[in-house]
Amino acid sequence: MKDKFVGIAKVGEKGQIVIPKEARDMFDIKPGDSVIVLCDKQKGIALLKADAIEDLSDKVFSKGGKK
Repeated sequence: MKDKFVGIAKVGEKGQIVIPKEARDMFDIKPGDSVIVLCDKQKGIALLKADAIEDLSDKVFSKGGKK
């Protein structure tokens, strides 16, 4: 599997895009999966598969009650 990919996605009338197959395969994105949309007016838009941050949120919230 390649570790880099560049593709083009066209924006439809409803503002929807299709993530290219190569990118979906690379990140194992399946129908029904959630993605996080990160936006920065200067730098652009990034997509993350939602489960990519599950470990981080688990760590943050599991330590919430400990001091």
